[in-house]
Amino acid sequence: MTVSSDIMNAPDIKTALPGPKAKAIIERDARFVSPSYTRDYPFVIARGEGAVVEDVDGNRFIDCAAGIAVNSTGVSHPEVVRAIVEQAQKFIHMSGTDFYYEPQVRLAEDLARLVPIDGQVRSFFGNSGTEATEAALKLARYHTKRQAAIAFLGAFHGRSLGSLALTASKAVQRRGFSPFMPGVYHAPYPDTYRFNGSADACAEVCLSYIRDQLFVHLVAPDEVAAIVVEPIQGEGGYIVPPTAFLQGLRDIASQHGIVLVVDEVQSGMGRTGRMFASEHFGLKADVVNIAKGIASGLPLGVTCAKAEMMAWPPGAHASTFGGNPVACAAANATIRLLKEGLVANAAAVGEHLLGGLRELQQKHPLVGDVRGKGLMIGMELVRDPTTKERAVEERGALVQAMFRRGVLVLGAGKNAVRLAPPLVLTKAQADSVLGIIDEALAEVTRLAH
Repeated sequence: MTVSSDIMNAPDIKTALPGPKAKAIIERDARFVSPSYTRDYPFVIARGEGAVVEDVDGNRFIDCAAGIAVNSTGVSHPEVVRAIVEQAQKFIHMSGTDFYYEPQVRLAEDLARLVPIDGQVRSFFGNSGTEATEAALKLARYHTKRQAAIAFLGAFHGRSLGSLALTASKAVQRRGFSPFMPGVYHAPYPDTYRFNGSADACAEVCLSYIRDQLFVHLVAPDEVAAIVVEPIQGEGGYIVPPTAFLQGLRDIASQHGIVLVVDEVQSGMGRTGRMFASEHFGLKADVVNIAKGIASGLPLGVTCAKAEMMAWPPGAHASTFGGNPVACAAANATIRLLKEGLVANAAAVGEHLLGGLRELQQKHPLVGDVRGKGLMIGMELVRDPTTKERAVEERGALVQAMFRRGVLVLGAGKNAVRLAPPLVLTKAQADSVLGIIDEALAEVTRLAH
């Protein structure tokens, strides 16, 4: 899709949504595809460029979802496509669990230099975020010879049975699948917007729950293998915790010999204006989980860990397709693009977008809170700014209103909207998005009254 820069700054809706071609594909999908998927609106992609996507009926949208924060370099970045094609022409698969190939080694070397882990680092390669979580759980158990784990309310770490035991985002994700992996305990995650007190006090309440409740009444610390935490909670509402909370978790883990697993699946790879969100908080992990944006859309999940921890023997854990050479080539190209300017762009455009959203917050009482880092931004909707009553239905209406106007967004938590565009988003495109959010908020407010 080759379009002029001025057209790329604004959406172009040519048909009623969904258009006839989109309707036909959706009808076929309804007959043959699992109904477990969650589709908020009828968007059927045909192609895209940068942060602009086009549906099968020729309607163009600014993409602020990025395939759920996956398309970090935009839609089919030419340098990523080139890397994919060049590798595919050499060999598509060889299985890094049984053989060797240089793209996987090069990626492991780059990640060892980048991840927020002190000392030498080794990486295990899988295909997704949930696989990275599973590997981290197995590694923590193997290393500590313990079984229990601590996760947080609102967390999302995947849907396979081990990671699902950690996930506590929505009941529907767990309903009907129990019993889960035993020995998982959930603690509150600090939401400073909804806490009546300072950020540090909010952090201390959550930390003291672990020290004074979990460790006293439910599980001894010397039985806990891992604490698994998102440095910015994603699916739970794009909640940014106080630094004191994450540093406090680091202290608890170090004190008791617990492995601190930091889930950077959604927040990592430049999304927050740093290569990893942990860097905003000075947080050092024992294990870092990566997926989503690392390979610009190709399936890849990575579990990075301190080398002395990742000392399990051959055969202890493996993945036939994990670290696929084509995905590794895409990841190597992605990392180069991130370092050459996209991380900096995420910081600059993210600051611009956050500022514009905070101006809209002053104009629209429906917006209770605006928060985030870089291009990982949450906007929480409330029916009353004083009581902070969650505007759940209004959130859904806002997502739909923005879709009709040509901007793709997704919800997060019960009543927040997440803005997670490709890291190539321009300030001009951000301004177009702000204008559409302004119009959509006005419509939703009018209809609600």
